[in-house]
Amino acid sequence: MKGLVLAGGTGSRLRPLTYTGAKQLIPVGNRPILFYALDALVEAGIYDIGVIIGETGDEVRRAVGDGSQFGAKVTYLPQSAPLGLAHAVRVARDFLENEPFLMFLGDNLLRGGLTGLADRYRGGNYAASILLTEVDDPSQFGVAVLENDRVVRLVEKPANPPSHWALVGAYCFSPVIHEAVDTLKPSWRGEYEITDAIQQLIDWGMAVDAARVEGWWKDTGRPEDVLEANRLILEDLATRVAGVVDSESQISGRVVVEENAQVLRSVVRGPVIIAASTVIEDSYVGPYTSIGPQVRISRTEIENSVVLAESVIEDIPVRIDQSLIGRGVTVRGTKRRPQGLRLVLGDHSRIDV
Repeated sequence: MKGLVLAGGTGSRLRPLTYTGAKQLIPVGNRPILFYALDALVEAGIYDIGVIIGETGDEVRRAVGDGSQFGAKVTYLPQSAPLGLAHAVRVARDFLENEPFLMFLGDNLLRGGLTGLADRYRGGNYAASILLTEVDDPSQFGVAVLENDRVVRLVEKPANPPSHWALVGAYCFSPVIHEAVDTLKPSWRGEYEITDAIQQLIDWGMAVDAARVEGWWKDTGRPEDVLEANRLILEDLATRVAGVVDSESQISGRVVVEENAQVLRSVVRGPVIIAASTVIEDSYVGPYTSIGPQVRISRTEIENSVVLAESVIEDIPVRIDQSLIGRGVTVRGTKRRPQGLRLVLGDHSRIDV
C-alpha cells in the first residue's frame, strides 16, 4: 500500500500566517503538523509516500526532504491548482500505479493514528474504507449513511444531514477509484469531490467500509483549531529539561526546555514546550503554550498560545491568551494599557501595544 498526503492548498482561513508559509508546516507542540501525518503513515506500515504540493511546494520540500527522517521515501507531486481531493488522486495516478493507497490530509491530526484504518482495509475486500467521526453539526462536513458499517450514501455538506457521521480526511482506496475519478465533473465549488467518487463506487455496487476515529481528530484549518490541536498534542508531553532554568525560576507540571534555551527569573506552568535557543526572562508562561526556537519573551505573561521561531515579545502589560504568533514577529509594550490581547500575526509582523 502506498501513501498520498495532501500538502497543497492556500490556507486562506489561516491568513495572514499562510501568506508567507505552508499551512501544513505550522507547528503544534513545536513540530510541523505535516510531520505528524507522515509519522502516522509510517506507523501504519506505509513507506512509499507521495506528497501533493502547490504554491508552497519549495517550503514543503525543504522541510520534509527525501522522507528519510521519517523512515519513508517521499515523491513530490505538483498540483497546478487546488481543484479538490479527487483531482489530487488524478494528479498522483502515475505515482500510485495499480496499487491500493491511503490518502490523508496534511493539515489533519489523528490521536489514534492511521494503523486501524489501514489494517481494516487490508483485512477486507473493499473498494474503499473511510474514516468517520460523530459530530454535533454535520452540515459542515461530508456525511455518511451507514448500514452495518457499510456506507450506502454520501452527502456533501447537507442542509438536512441524514446522520451525524462526518468524513474525516483519511481514506483507503483500491485502484478502481481511478475509474470513478474519471467519471467526475466539477461540483458547484469548481472542485472534483472525493465524496462524489466514493458515491460512484457505491452506485456501482462496490463495498465501501466505514471505520471510526479512535481518540481525537482535528482539522487545523483555522487559528482556533491550531490552538486546540496544540493543546491536545501537549497533553502527551513528558517533562524534559535540557536547557538552563535558574534558581529564581519556578517550573511546575509537564515542561520541556530544549537545549540552549534559558528560563530566567520566570514561572512556567505546564504543559509547556520551550524550543532550543529561546530565552524566557522575568515572565510567566502558562499551560498549553508552545514557544518556538530563537524566541525572546521578556516581562510578559502568556498562555494557551503558539509562538513561532525568532519572535520577540516584551513588556506586554496584559496577559496574552489564545494567540497564534508567526515567525519573526515583534510585539512590544507601550504606555497604553489595553484590556486584553488576542493575536493572530503573520510572519515578520511588528505591533506596538
